[in-house]
Amino acid sequence: MDGGGAPGPVPVPRSGPALRLARLITELTAPAVLVPVLMITVGWHSTRGGVAGLGWALLAVIFVSGIPFAYIVGGVRRGRLTDHHVGQREQRRVPLLVGLCSVVVGLVLLVGFGAPRPVVALAVAGAVGLVVAVTVSHWWKMSIHSAVAAGAMVILVLTFGARLLVVAPLLALVGWSRVRLRDHTVPQVVVGALVGGLVAGVVFAALR
Repeated sequence: MDGGGAPGPVPVPRSGPALRLARLITELTAPAVLVPVLMITVGWHSTRGGVAGLGWALLAVIFVSGIPFAYIVGGVRRGRLTDHHVGQREQRRVPLLVGLCSVVVGLVLLVGFGAPRPVVALAVAGAVGLVVAVTVSHWWKMSIHSAVAAGAMVILVLTFGARLLVVAPLLALVGWSRVRLRDHTVPQVVVGALVGGLVAGVVFAALR
């Protein structure tokens, strides 16, 4: 979910290979895609490849990603939201608050039923990230695409080791796609990545 914010969208060219690539990268690295993949990966690893880990991950996915995204899709269909990336900053607050409430409910269930610590830590990191996103979005248009991508990279490195730093250049591609589509400026992308990486690094590392 990335917000707009400037009054009136800036016209974007509708064709060209660079634009098509930017759209593809934006869709493939959307929070609704990255979060479930990250949850399943961490959940599977938390039980050393056991089926139980996948079960915990799927429970987390429902509340951390599934319900919030379903709310956004419903808002788009009813005309309350411009698109599934929530392209206007003014429209972001309610979806983010719905997402935060859903994550909190999921977190209570995960803790109550004894989910593995890494899965709980990931859900807590998501909740903290949403609090930050709600706060910042009130005044400024930070890139949530970049925040989630950077946070995911940090969590994967903490889980599987520094060898996964080889994927770090992909963050630049995510940022490029958001700027190329004129959904964000370079500072908004950079700040999003820094905030996402910091929240993931501090919260997940402390609780896993």
